Amino acid sequence: MRIRGRVISKGYAEGEVIVSRRKFSFLGDVDVESGVVVAEDSDISGERIANKIFIFPHGRGSTVGTYVLLRMKKKGTAPKAIINIETEPIIAVGAIIAEIPLMDKLEINPLEVFESGDFAVVNAYEGYVEKRD
Repeated sequence: MRIRGRVISKGYAEGEVIVSRRKFSFLGDVDVESGVVVAEDSDISGERIANKIFIFPHGRGSTVGTYVLLRMKKKGTAPKAIINIETEPIIAVGAIIAEIPLMDKLEINPLEVFESGDFAVVNAYEGYVEKRD
């Protein structure tokens, strides 16, 4: 299944999906050293977002989250790609400076299509996301 959307940060990634149905902040919700979600109120607390396609509705929180995402990229603990329902500027800038593919405003709500453990392709050059079996 191929779903078109808006490209925020160009790039290409494929891999395992992790889905959160809650707002997410890179400042405080994730351990930078490991890529493990540490926020107790998260529906994916204890899960690793490192090297996965991270799908969540939209961001929440501090502008420092931009730099946290860049630090995660440098440490190898960042997501391979990010998909949002609608991206806020903090996440957008973080993904752009960290060179992490980021898309939003997909034709179909990604929370209705993907589940954690699925395999996805994010082609943020051509503007689509693909769910593969």
